[in-house]
Amino acid sequence: MNVLLLSMPDYFEHMPPVAVRMPNGALTSLAGNIDAHHGVAVADLILSRGSVRETLIRLIHEFSPEVIGLSVMTFQRRTAGRIIDLARALKPAVKIVVGGYDPSLAPEAYEKIGVDYMVRGEGEITFRELLRALESGGGFASICGLSHRAGGRWVHNPLRPAHRLEDGDIRLPRRAARVLRGYTLLGRQVDVVETSRGCTYDCSFCSIIEMRGRNFHVYSFERVLQDIRDARDHGARTIFLVDDNITLNVRRFEALCHAIIEGGLNRLDYFVQAMTSAIADHGATLAPLMHRAGFRYVFLGIENVLERDLQFLRATAKNTARGMGGNRGNATIRAIDCLHRNKMYVVGGLIVGNPDDTRESVEANLAFARRYVDWPYIQHPTPYPRTPMAEHFRERGLITNERLEEYDGTTAVVRTEHVPAEDIEFLRWKAERWMKLCHMPAAFCHDPWFVVRHAPEMLAHAYRGCTLRSVLGLEDNRKAFERYKAVRRQERVYV
Repeated sequence: MNVLLLSMPDYFEHMPPVAVRMPNGALTSLAGNIDAHHGVAVADLILSRGSVRETLIRLIHEFSPEVIGLSVMTFQRRTAGRIIDLARALKPAVKIVVGGYDPSLAPEAYEKIGVDYMVRGEGEITFRELLRALESGGGFASICGLSHRAGGRWVHNPLRPAHRLEDGDIRLPRRAARVLRGYTLLGRQVDVVETSRGCTYDCSFCSIIEMRGRNFHVYSFERVLQDIRDARDHGARTIFLVDDNITLNVRRFEALCHAIIEGGLNRLDYFVQAMTSAIADHGATLAPLMHRAGFRYVFLGIENVLERDLQFLRATAKNTARGMGGNRGNATIRAIDCLHRNKMYVVGGLIVGNPDDTRESVEANLAFARRYVDWPYIQHPTPYPRTPMAEHFRERGLITNERLEEYDGTTAVVRTEHVPAEDIEFLRWKAERWMKLCHMPAAFCHDPWFVVRHAPEMLAHAYRGCTLRSVLGLEDNRKAFERYKAVRRQERVYV
């Protein structure tokens, strides 16, 4: 059978397509784990976000898929529905399969939008077994993690346990299946590599725990290095390690850095997500090692600089420095200092607009970001399906926006007990533009030719809605903010 796998074109505001176009690693992993006799094509529609309809028509015409699979996050649900409608119109008999966070956590939302199957949780084995059943005409009742129709109703089979990656059941991604080109991070071709899955913390905003439980499984270093080499051989010069929590086991992460160096793969640039506590507690030895291994950007899950908010986010433990036989307070500044001293840039992940936030507490986090982080990744709490955060906000009546296409983390869809949602978003938007501008010199050092060529586009993206009058302070910033919001609404219409 021919299989076409699609990721949605909707993007996070913090990853403007002019500078960041990241591949969907789950799709190439699916492609690498189906039986070899199937034809498979992977299309990350972020690479054609201005021509989604035309691209889909062309791919269906050229590839003639019998199965189309879509990877969907919550804020991409509306776009997914429109793509499904278009695919059905072009090829009525095609089988439509959806997977990813949103179908896994809100399968009921997909029961009436024209899909045939849902893959819930990790998809590699489930999708492989689904294709075998379709090919053989067999039944679906024994396929764990699959939702399907039977007798006019939907049947949701039991979940598949989280894969033990140590067993070697999951094969390498199939990057050759990609049919679109243009993955970049600040001008350098980028790819994603996974070294582990899972996390044992229970942050209230996180969908990972709800999707796969609290566990942590790892690939062998031999497989990880093979994956990195494959990404490099397909042109990547920057590698984003997409692990849920790679620093959960610091000793393993240290050993991975050594393995990268010993394998001669430290000439690539690496981008990784990390806990502040792990970097703070082990930074004296870990940070120099990371730099030697090629790490250049580190996403730090700071979450919030106020203890009250960390408690609400259930993120206190992973942001607490330890030592001298006890806890030594918030780990953030210490972690940032370790990374800066070792010539790494900090992408600061913060969440503002929690239930009891005031303007002062929001401003305190923004001021911290201005002073300490190199690139802001400031989000608003978003009630994603089945997360503890969603339940909490709903119980307190603080959700003000049910338009899921705006659940992208940078649209405030909840208010606090003290501040309207619109005001929270305005405060973040106003502060964040200047933080992005301040990072331009660092981006220039990273890749000067890219910045020279694309600085106007990058600035235009960061300052969407602004005019010369608003930049010079001759116009109320609120007017620029309203124009930005209008532009953002238009950008979300892809099909």
